[in-house]
Amino acid sequence: MCADISRTWLIGDRAPTEEQKTLYRVAYEHIQHNMSILKPGMTFREVTEAGLRLPEAYRAQRYGVMMHGVGLCDEYPCIRYPEDLEEYGYQGVLAPGMTLCVEAYVGAIGGREGVKLEDQVLITATGVENLTGYPFEAALLGR
Repeated sequence: MCADISRTWLIGDRAPTEEQKTLYRVAYEHIQHNMSILKPGMTFREVTEAGLRLPEAYRAQRYGVMMHGVGLCDEYPCIRYPEDLEEYGYQGVLAPGMTLCVEAYVGAIGGREGVKLEDQVLITATGVENLTGYPFEAALLGR
């Protein structure tokens, strides 16, 4: 069994800053949207094109892939960001039984902080099943 998730936590009893909440919300919305579009039969290119783009301020430091398979590292398939599709992308189709890690790193060049979030999902016959039960930080989401 292999699990691959990422979370960013706020340590201590201080309230999060507005910058911390913004970074966290951008990462959270990114992976939530990208999980919601997944369904069997989509090509890897279609996933990239339907995926939520990171705001310009965070693109230079994006994680290497929007999604990747589960293995010892970033395994097949690697779903690329639009900026990387032509150079590094390849053809393929999502199929039931595939397990993907949907992730985002959000941080600006020169910024003091960054957020990494990731959930692991199973492609089913009708869409996705989120296999990650670990919660997100309510305070960082502004809840």
